[in-house]
Amino acid sequence: MIDKLSWISVYPEIVLLIMACVIALVDLAVTSARRTATYVLTLLALGVVALLEGLYASGGNTLYGFGNMVVSDPMGNWLACFVSVAMMATLVYGRPYGADRGMMRGGELFTLSMFSVLGMSIMISGNNFLVIYLGLELLTLTSYALVALRRDHVVATEAAIKYFVLGALASGFLLYGLSMIYGATGSLDISEVFKAVNSGHLKHQVLVFGVVFIVTGLGFKLGAVPFHMWVPDIYEGAPTVVSLIIAGAPKLSAFAICIRLLVEGLLPLAIDWQQMLAILAIGSLLIGNVVAISQTNFKRMLGYSTISQMGFVLLGLMSGVVNGNTLSAANAYSSAMFYALTYVLTTLSAFGIILLLAREGFESEEISDLAGLNQVSPLYAGVMAVSMFSFAGIPPLMGFYAKLSVLQALISSGLPSYIALAVFAVIMSLIGAFFYLRVIKVMYFDPPITAATISAPVDVRIVLSLNGALVLILGVFPGGLMTLCAQAIVATLGT
Repeated sequence: MIDKLSWISVYPEIVLLIMACVIALVDLAVTSARRTATYVLTLLALGVVALLEGLYASGGNTLYGFGNMVVSDPMGNWLACFVSVAMMATLVYGRPYGADRGMMRGGELFTLSMFSVLGMSIMISGNNFLVIYLGLELLTLTSYALVALRRDHVVATEAAIKYFVLGALASGFLLYGLSMIYGATGSLDISEVFKAVNSGHLKHQVLVFGVVFIVTGLGFKLGAVPFHMWVPDIYEGAPTVVSLIIAGAPKLSAFAICIRLLVEGLLPLAIDWQQMLAILAIGSLLIGNVVAISQTNFKRMLGYSTISQMGFVLLGLMSGVVNGNTLSAANAYSSAMFYALTYVLTTLSAFGIILLLAREGFESEEISDLAGLNQVSPLYAGVMAVSMFSFAGIPPLMGFYAKLSVLQALISSGLPSYIALAVFAVIMSLIGAFFYLRVIKVMYFDPPITAATISAPVDVRIVLSLNGALVLILGVFPGGLMTLCAQAIVATLGT
C-alpha cells in the first residue's frame, strides 16, 4: 500500500500530468488560431506548480516516496520551481511567434511544453535510476516533437532528425552506464548505490567503466564538448520558440541529474569523474568561445555561447571535492547552481528579443538583423545589451557574479591544477567577450536596416522588461539568490 507521504512528494508532478491532459482535451475543442484559452490555462497550471514547489522548498523538508524512488528536497523543489517559471516566460515570448507561423493549429505547442516540464520535474525529483531515465525520455521525446512542429519547414524537419539520432545515442550511453553501475552494485536506488560504492568492496574498474558512459550521456544533455555537435544545429534549425524551450529550462534539470547521479550516488568515485568533467569543461570553454566568433547567425552563436557557459557549470561541479575532502562542496555546488540559474534567466531575455523582433516572413536570426535596434527601440536594445554583458561576465550583472563564484570555488581548493583552470576560464571569457560585444556594437552603432516600428503584446513587453530588470537587479544584489542556492544545497546534501 502506498502511503500518504508518497503522494505528497509528487503533488506538483500530479498537477502537471492532470493539467497536461486537460489542456490536450481543451485544444480539441478550441478553434482559435492563437489558442487563448489553452495559453491562459497553461500559464495558470505552471504558476500553480511553481507556487507548490516554492512552498515545498521554503519548508526545507526532505520527503521520500514510492519506496524511495522519488525525493522532494529543497534543491529539487527550487529547481522545479524555476523550471516552471522559465517555461511560463518562454510561452509568453513564443505565443505570437507560434501563431504567426501556424504552429498552434493543433495546439501541440502548449501540450508538449507541459509534458516536457513534467519530464524535467521527474528528472529533478528522481531518486532512482529508472525514474531519472523515465523523466529524461519524456523530456527528450517531447523535444523531438517540438523541433518538428513546423511540419512544412524543411530546416526544422532536418534539425528534428539530427536531434533524434544524436539524442537517442546520448540516451543509450547514459542507460548503458546506469546498467553497468546497477550490475556492480545490485541496486537502482541512488542512496543504496552510494553505500555500495562507498563500502570499497566493489571492483573499481567496473564502476569507472559505468561512470565513463554516465558522464558521456550527461555531456550530451549539457551540450559539452566533444558531445556538443547537436547544440548549434538544433538552435539554428528549430523554430525560435522551440530553440528557447531547449536552451532554457532543461539545463536546470540536467544540472539536477548531475547532482543526483554524480554527487549523491557516485561521490566516492569523484576522483574519476572530476577528471572527465575537467576535460569536458576545458573543451567547452575553448570550442564554445573560439568558434562563436565566426558565427553570423545569432541563434547559432547563442548555441556556441551555451556550450561555453556549460563549461563554467562543469567547473563548479568538479570543484566540490578536493583530495577526498568535501568541506568546499556546498560552496562549489551552490556556485554551479547559481550559474545555471543565471544562464537560464539571461538566455530567456536574449531569445525573448529575437522572438519579439521576428514577424511573419522575417525570422530575425542573423546578427545583422539587430542593426540599429537602439534607434528603433532603446528599451529592447537595453534588454539585449544587459543580456550580452551578463553572458560576457561584465559587472555589475548576474553573469559576473556567477563566473566569480565558480572561479572562487576553484581557487579556494588550493590545487595548482584548479588555479590553472581558473586562469584558463578567465582567458576564454575574455575571448568570448568579443562576440557578445559585437552584438552590442551592431545594435548601437550600425544604421537600422528598416524603419519599421516594433510592436508586441502587453504580456510580452511586461515579462521581457521584468526579465531584463532581474538580470540587472540580481547582479547588483546577488546575495539573496546565492544564499538560496547555498541553503538548498546544504539542506539537500547535508554538506
